[in-house]
Amino acid sequence: MLRQVHSTTDAPGAIGPYSQAVRAEGRFLFLSGQICLRPDGSLVEGDVRAQAEQVMKNLRGVLESAGLGFESVVKTTIFLSSMDHFQTVNEVYGSVFGSDPPARSTVAVAGLPKGVDVEIEAIAVY
Repeated sequence: MLRQVHSTTDAPGAIGPYSQAVRAEGRFLFLSGQICLRPDGSLVEGDVRAQAEQVMKNLRGVLESAGLGFESVVKTTIFLSSMDHFQTVNEVYGSVFGSDPPARSTVAVAGLPKGVDVEIEAIAVY
């Protein structure tokens, strides 16, 4: 198997032409960016903390449905609507990853889907 699409109902479905995750070479799982949509597709209203918490729940849902957990994540990229959100998102993120976090990049962008403030993508290893 070179490439296998992976999806779950424990995270929101794709809102465009992409997969929730793709397993590559049987060893890596590439997770598409998650925003603060609930699995039913409704948007979490509220501050950036509430948004970041839902994003992490969505990532957990995709990871767990593939038999993995946050300890399997080797790289993440965080996209923020403003670097003013960095500290709050960092607190939520840090509470999930603990003492051995993955490699990470964080960037501010001009805009995110549905006008949200945070999106996170990840790469995990089996």
